[in-house]
Amino acid sequence: MMTQINTRNLYLGSLLILISLIDVFLNSFFRLNLTSFFPGSISFFLPLILGSIGFYLIRTDYTGLRQLDSLNKNVNTSNFNAILTLLIIFLLIKAIPPSMSWMILDANISGDSRDACTGTGACWTYIKVWFKRFMYGMYPNELHWRVNIAFILVIALGMIGIFTTEKLKKYLALYYVIIYPIIAFLIIYYLISGGSFGLEWVETGAWGGLSLTFIVSFFCLIFCFPLGMILALGRRSTLPTIRYISIGYIEFWRGVPLITVLFMSSVMFPMFLPEDFFMDKLVRVIIAITLFEAAYCAEVIRGGLQALPRGQYDAAKSLGMDYWKMHIFVILPQALKLVIPGIANTFLALVKDTPLIFVVGLAEIAGMLALAKTNPEWLGFAMEGYIFASIIFWIICYAMSKYSYNLEEKYKTER
Repeated sequence: MMTQINTRNLYLGSLLILISLIDVFLNSFFRLNLTSFFPGSISFFLPLILGSIGFYLIRTDYTGLRQLDSLNKNVNTSNFNAILTLLIIFLLIKAIPPSMSWMILDANISGDSRDACTGTGACWTYIKVWFKRFMYGMYPNELHWRVNIAFILVIALGMIGIFTTEKLKKYLALYYVIIYPIIAFLIIYYLISGGSFGLEWVETGAWGGLSLTFIVSFFCLIFCFPLGMILALGRRSTLPTIRYISIGYIEFWRGVPLITVLFMSSVMFPMFLPEDFFMDKLVRVIIAITLFEAAYCAEVIRGGLQALPRGQYDAAKSLGMDYWKMHIFVILPQALKLVIPGIANTFLALVKDTPLIFVVGLAEIAGMLALAKTNPEWLGFAMEGYIFASIIFWIICYAMSKYSYNLEEKYKTER
């Protein structure tokens, strides 16, 4: 008898939720109101009331269905959570029609000028016309092949570890920490800049767009991680001089905003250099962001070092390992595995901070959007540009997040 009652509650609750969703869906997409015969205020809140009652009836079900138990555990633990869930679903349904109309149904993508954007929807023609600028900045169109080849070579060299034999895998750490960054820097700088091997010189001020975002992010990532690791070890050192220098460095860089660091590297730092010494602005920016992000990376790694039990250190010492062997082969592999989510979070923040380099005259993708929206011919289309940039950044950040999650699953030891 109890099973019949519970099953009846499940069916009735599901029916009420379905009715509430159908009512909101028809109202949003077809302007049909199934409850129009009720007074205005009742008709407005009726889907929420029916849905809440439906979730309550489902919550009283004890039939033991796994999917139902998961629903009750995650989104239907109380009436408050049930109402919040319904409100979120209703808002999403309400937002779909106008979003689809503006972004797809009423949008314009044909043509190659502002005159093609005659509808009320988005003007994706603006993105199409400016696409190369958003990808390459002011880099000469006929030389885009140099940027493409540079990225292909860097990616190919970065995938060497996948095809390395077992005998050579012990050298991979040395390759990725020292050799690969140097080779990648030489490829990108000399191939994209030119000035050698008969290539036309292109100043870094002409670099821009998404390619510049990748360049700055790539070098800052591969340089800030080892520096942060050294600082984390230094902060835990028993030698007072090394420990206090590391603490001072970390606390100083964590206490200043990145935009100030970029301004100092671009404007103030050259004043302290000898008159006959020149350092490219892009190099100064990469160094500044690397030094800044290394402090945050150091604190994440230090958390992993502190999480390891003392027995790991004692076990390594009992095997006769010195300081560096102990940390390279025993301590750091375990500590880094524990803080993969934190390191990934730091790297994601770094990628999203790259648009700040626009304040020092380097126009990555967000900077190119800022320039494009001020063009007299394309005034009023900033929204399309920022949506385009947000989608690109979301794809990049989601890919990095997914990769870090896969690493976390691959190297976790608890089962």
